[in-house]
Amino acid sequence: MRIALSQLNLHIGNFEGNLAKMLTAVETAKAEKADLICFPELAVCGYPPRDFLEFDDFIKRCQQSVAALCEVSKDIAIVVGAPTRNPVLAGKDLYNSAYFLFDGKIQAVQHKALLPTYDIFDEYRYFEPASEFKTVAFKGKKIALSICEDIWNLGNENPLYTICPLDEMMPEKPDFILNISASPFNYAHAKTRIHTVKANVQQYQIPMFYTNMVGGQTDVIFDGGSLVVSPDGQVFDELPYFKECLKVYDLEEVMKGGIHREQAKDKIHLIHDALVLGIRDYFQKLGFQKAILGLSGGIDSAVTAVLATEALGADNVRVLLMPSQYSSDHSVNDAQVLAENLGIQYDIVAIKSVYDAFEAALATQFAGTTFNVTEENIQARVRGTLLMAMSNKFGHILLNTTNKSEMSVGYGTLYGDMCGGLAVLGDVYKTEIYALVKYINTLPIGKYRMEGVIPQNSITKPPSAELRPGQKDTDSLPPYEVLDPLLFQYIEQRQGPNELIAQGFDEALVKRVLRMVNINEFKREQAAPVIRVSAKAFGMGRRLPIVGKYLS
Repeated sequence: MRIALSQLNLHIGNFEGNLAKMLTAVETAKAEKADLICFPELAVCGYPPRDFLEFDDFIKRCQQSVAALCEVSKDIAIVVGAPTRNPVLAGKDLYNSAYFLFDGKIQAVQHKALLPTYDIFDEYRYFEPASEFKTVAFKGKKIALSICEDIWNLGNENPLYTICPLDEMMPEKPDFILNISASPFNYAHAKTRIHTVKANVQQYQIPMFYTNMVGGQTDVIFDGGSLVVSPDGQVFDELPYFKECLKVYDLEEVMKGGIHREQAKDKIHLIHDALVLGIRDYFQKLGFQKAILGLSGGIDSAVTAVLATEALGADNVRVLLMPSQYSSDHSVNDAQVLAENLGIQYDIVAIKSVYDAFEAALATQFAGTTFNVTEENIQARVRGTLLMAMSNKFGHILLNTTNKSEMSVGYGTLYGDMCGGLAVLGDVYKTEIYALVKYINTLPIGKYRMEGVIPQNSITKPPSAELRPGQKDTDSLPPYEVLDPLLFQYIEQRQGPNELIAQGFDEALVKRVLRMVNINEFKREQAAPVIRVSAKAFGMGRRLPIVGKYLS
């Protein structure tokens, strides 16, 4: 038997586009003599559809796509994910299902049993869990058909669930496992995913064919990396990351094993590729073309400009240099050098006169007060207003350049430097950005510059918002090499104050930093969507009350 895995970049609600991609893949698989082709979880509608699932018409169109695929299944079996209506009055209205299509008919439907409701997942909001499990007979083989999370409770060891779907199928003695997935990216998840697939294969002593989705869905990235694991527990093959791919495997060859094709997984390389894909798909799937951002001469805006240029092309990226009376000459120069290195359009719009107009307008009200964060925020908001004006006038989408360290502690101005349609670096700590710069400066960026695209001065100078004379980030924050490990333990690892102090963090620092994180939740609630690259990104995956008292 020849089995094709098709990892596709699917678009939520784009039924015609998704179906067209799958029909093309079916024809390619047929040409390569495949007997069966697997598509990802909820492939007909894209993942995660969220409250679109509450629209009756949305479900009808999903079923129309399944019917269209059924028509082309006469010479090849098709496994595809789609929502299914629950015919029983009790329970949720829908199942998350895997359809097995062959010979122009629906031969079997297996529903998903384990419905994740954690991090970015909210499947139990929509779906009823499966209660029946049967293998699928096809060409003399028995297939254990499963969906994503259904392989993540091996041995009933996951405390979130009380059933292991594959255990329920094993009495029928299946010959291999098919798993269709929409498994979101974070920089550590690929290794965990491989470990889980291997563990299932070692447990049941049969191979697994695992098909994953690829592509960006606003904040969530799917990385592909579909897998074939032989009965010897080794990765027979691993498909590319962040790219569409179709590949056909001979079951007999997979059964023999002895081949190990696992890819390297460098954290910074993965983050870079995920961010580029996230920007590109955000623009393409929303029908946008051009981006704009403020280029300050610092590394956050520099990295964002490079990533945007890689994703969209130099002709589609424009930057504003907005020096104030507090900006250093080298900041403007560094920004100009970067723009010229990338070949992107840049404009210099000084903000002093606009800032002076604000001061004059408020002179009576501010009389007798001293310069403080208010005046700093006015500068940031002037810049935000100028960027949004350019966005409105020319149809450019503003990219936000705030990093995760700043977003964590509220070191940013609402309606100023926190403006934007997409927060590119909002899940990347400042120390990780330095590592990204090092990686980027080894890459060829288009046809404009080979190595060293980001100027060295942008990398080595102390980080500063340049909103008052001689300002440095360390005037308001601990050094990032101290701050970031503390933030990581609190945000990603969910370590409370006592645990952090026990780890060796200074008690006063812990109280100060955690208070900054918690009292700035209101800013993050209003921030642009953050491209998720870690296991705990701001947004859907981290939901905290704005008015919570904990440590505030």
